[in-house]
Amino acid sequence: MDEKISLEAIARYGDAYTAKILNTFFSSKEKISGPEILTLCNVQQVNLFVISELFKTWKGETTKLKSSYFDYENPEVKESLEQLMSVLSKNIAIDRTHFEPLLKKAVSQTLLLVFDPYDFFAMIITGQNNKLGLAAFKEEIRYLKVNKAPLEKMLQKLEEKGVKEISGNEAFSILDQILEEVGFNPEDVEEYLERFSAVVPLDANKFYVAKTEPQPIAKPVKEEPPVDTQKNQAPEKNVNKSTGKIPVQAQASPTVNDTLTRSGRQSLVDNFQKIAKIKDSLTINQKFMFTKVLFHGDFELFSKAIDHLDKLDDMKAAVRYIENEHSAAWDNESEEYHEFMELVEKRFT
Repeated sequence: MDEKISLEAIARYGDAYTAKILNTFFSSKEKISGPEILTLCNVQQVNLFVISELFKTWKGETTKLKSSYFDYENPEVKESLEQLMSVLSKNIAIDRTHFEPLLKKAVSQTLLLVFDPYDFFAMIITGQNNKLGLAAFKEEIRYLKVNKAPLEKMLQKLEEKGVKEISGNEAFSILDQILEEVGFNPEDVEEYLERFSAVVPLDANKFYVAKTEPQPIAKPVKEEPPVDTQKNQAPEKNVNKSTGKIPVQAQASPTVNDTLTRSGRQSLVDNFQKIAKIKDSLTINQKFMFTKVLFHGDFELFSKAIDHLDKLDDMKAAVRYIENEHSAAWDNESEEYHEFMELVEKRFT
């Protein structure tokens, strides 16, 4: 990717947009109701994300209902709780203080879904503990109005298989196939630019951070000592007589350590800021790319490697881990390899 979405820029715009909406609405009211939430913003997806968050809150609270005296799993009790939810949904009343974080989150989610749907997909399908539950996934899709076609197709496939939960590895594999099958193209952003800008001017260019192209890393040039024509002649059997070149298998390949610590190479940190965790910096495109090219399609192996790297203390330990566990199967001249090692260096340098 030449550009990467800036979550900080999205959050800043979300704050400004939220403030404008709240200042207008709460200038004459103390609380907002459910029907008012559904018509609050001129971008309907924002309103739906707020409702979705309220529903998740309700679900979270009901799952905590456990007792040594009462059977909350009884069908009649469950039905009563559903009826209670129906009644509560018609009696929503939220003041500005409690509503503000809900709206900020909804705006940020919408902007991410519109301008970087791939990262939004990753956020949805990762689920909890690298597991995707069908019921929760179905509820997520229920509130989507933008760029939802691939996720709907994925839900259809999961329902056809009759599964209730799948691993992150399987989820990414299925979504990857779907994106290729449908030739997914994100929806045109112009309509959303106009709607958001009607409240607060929006320059989408500010949402992206330019990404420096991977620097080509030359193989180490080994200085040869002066050759005495009378002594130390290389054995003739090590030279191809027709080409005069040393066979490829006789040439040593640069190690991970050579790649990262080679003298004279410009440090990647000259171009990038240090990151706290590799896992939090990955885009869905990078996850797909690294999984397919470096980890041979095994998303769980990829996830374990990233988690392990993020727990290490320094670059030396990271290089040792990569060399011992993974680099033998990697093409250290590939673009994917360079991009992965850039992230490693940004994590520890």
